[in-house]
Amino acid sequence: MQTIRLKTSSTADERARPGPGRDLGPLFAGAATAVAGTGALLALTDSGSSLRGPFALFFLLAAPAAAIGAALRGLDPPARVLTALAGAVALDMLVAQGMLATHHWSWRGGVVAVTAISLLLLLLVLLRPVERILKRMSRRAGKIRSS
Repeated sequence: MQTIRLKTSSTADERARPGPGRDLGPLFAGAATAVAGTGALLALTDSGSSLRGPFALFFLLAAPAAAIGAALRGLDPPARVLTALAGAVALDMLVAQGMLATHHWSWRGGVVAVTAISLLLLLLVLLRPVERILKRMSRRAGKIRSS
């Protein structure tokens, strides 16, 4: 079996880029979050806005992609983006297929289901360090008891 090493951190040269475009990452992330949140809100309120379709579609791709991308933090950025987008499309299709198979299809239910699954994935990723800490604590407690 082959061991694959993941990239854990970037070099100092990548983090401290000089120039005017160095602070655009957080700006784009905030704009994407605003567009996705607006898309979910417009879809759930059944708004008549012409932006409802594109913004809701962006939400249906961005929410699961962000959750999956957070779980893949060791991959290179292009691989991470591609894998997260592929996972988001697969999740959207699985939600739609499950709702159609159980005869409970509704577009509002699909948005809610994708939101719930994305939040659950993100919560599991965020709780992963807590799980590691608890395992270390239980190992230490076991060593103390055996001594």
